Amino acid sequence: MDSVVFRGATVYGPDQTIPNGELRIRGGRIESVGPQRDRSGSNKVVELPPTYSILPGMIDMHIHGTSGADTMDGTPEALQRITSALPREGTTAFLATTITQSESSIDEALINIARWRQAPEQEGAEILGVHLEGPFLSHKRAGAQPLDAILPPSLERFQRWQNLSNDSIRLVTLAPELPGALELIQYLKKTGVVASIGHSDATYDETVQGFQSGVTHATHLFNGMRGLHHREPGVVGAVLLHPEVYAELIVDGFHSRPEMIRLAFQCKSERRLVLITDAMRAKCMPEGTYELGGQEVRVQDGQALLPNGTLAGSILRMCDAVQNMLQYTDCTLRHIIAMTAENPSRELGVDHRKGSLAPGKDADFIVLDENLELVMTYCRGKQSYHREEG
Repeated sequence: MDSVVFRGATVYGPDQTIPNGELRIRGGRIESVGPQRDRSGSNKVVELPPTYSILPGMIDMHIHGTSGADTMDGTPEALQRITSALPREGTTAFLATTITQSESSIDEALINIARWRQAPEQEGAEILGVHLEGPFLSHKRAGAQPLDAILPPSLERFQRWQNLSNDSIRLVTLAPELPGALELIQYLKKTGVVASIGHSDATYDETVQGFQSGVTHATHLFNGMRGLHHREPGVVGAVLLHPEVYAELIVDGFHSRPEMIRLAFQCKSERRLVLITDAMRAKCMPEGTYELGGQEVRVQDGQALLPNGTLAGSILRMCDAVQNMLQYTDCTLRHIIAMTAENPSRELGVDHRKGSLAPGKDADFIVLDENLELVMTYCRGKQSYHREEG
């Protein structure tokens, strides 16, 4: 099988930035990364302008849906729509994220994802597994999670869901202050599932206890959690003060002010931040009324809101999150790579094949122009988006 060579652009390899470089792929994997060399053995050469950049594909650890489809739809057609749409924003892999609903609805969504992942190789963005957001959450910090479907933490219930998903659940958002939560967190740690604090009213001390039990991640930092107070640092204070904990950020300008994004970047740095979208089905759709978790959501002026004004996820694209992060902070493209590719792949235990442009890894990469706007997306060596095509 001949290789395909992308040459001329700046290539962001794992340990070096290569101006006028070359990325060579073969059979869906990266064959080599480095300075330009001869074209022998290649049946195709893609010449790129020197102002362009090649970066690892982005991994969205928290996304419910896009383009009219949602993970909770529980159908292969919904997953097909999501996996086909995400490369248009530079996402090459993701966690299909559930929401707090009835047990039967969660059952259906998990079984659907398990079947999808067992099927022959799919094109588009890869589903790396499931982010189970709820139902083990605090009623006080539910946000857009339906109150009537929230359940107490249960090891048995999680084990049943993990079996239904064929071990696809890779991350669980829960409130560690609830009875039974610490036992579940310890089990998640033992079985290699990321435990994330979110939709939690935990105090600082309760949050630290969660960290000690195995919580290593925070779901959409600042949102759906006890905030920072000078006499009670809360969840936010604990996350900012513990350098080992990863934290998600929804950088859409609505969920958190730019100043709070800068604070998070200064405290956590690119080494522990993860950019996510928390997007719902209305992303890339016209303004209007949509559904999330069985609730009516009104999308207008870039925001998705419940009738009571509560933010209901986002309609953020990953490529826009990147542009916003660059605008709000003094971060660099190297920092962006860490927050969108390296950190997610490391947390999910797939960094042996994702997260960087290294030989042997999946050929998941994006091409940006001189304005850092998306030009192309390749998923496992196949072109999944090209700006000129639409």
